[in-house]
Amino acid sequence: MHATKGDQLVQHGRVVGEHDKVGEIVEVLGERGSPPYRVRFEDGHEGVCSPGPDTEIRHREVQL
Repeated sequence: MHATKGDQLVQHGRVVGEHDKVGEIVEVLGERGSPPYRVRFEDGHEGVCSPGPDTEIRHREVQL
């Protein structure tokens, strides 16, 4: 898994009816874009996350 500051981290719900959690990566703590990441979620909560298999990284689009 590889991410950069500004990418989105999406934790998919594990049970029926549970919504995905979406957060913005505000700091990459691992080497060369690897986990762990400091993430700020939509509700304002911020924490350090080491993503599991139920997580995806959505890379921000680079604008030229």
